[in-house]
Amino acid sequence: MSPGALRRRVTIEAPADAPDGAGGVVRGFAPLAQACAALEPVSAAEAEQGRAAGLRRLWRVTIRARGDVTGGCRLVWREKRFDVLSVRPLDADGRYEELLCEETAP
Repeated sequence: MSPGALRRRVTIEAPADAPDGAGGVVRGFAPLAQACAALEPVSAAEAEQGRAAGLRRLWRVTIRARGDVTGGCRLVWREKRFDVLSVRPLDADGRYEELLCEETAP
């Protein structure tokens, strides 16, 4: 992976819980960082969401290794949102990470 291949600017968001006023919490996201990334669609498969059939879109996203991006984080690119499902080192030197992400509705 060459640094020139990371041409897209994404916002990395981390889970952030806020009190809901009734003793519980509401899950939200707070910006963590911006990063240059390479995005590649992996697959699109039909998935049932409740009673409606939808299309599950998986993406492979490559970023420079950060160490603070985990499953449960979210990426935003243009008008698209991606839930990070997994993170793994991409090279033996630990310079890059590969994120498996699922595109979600905005």
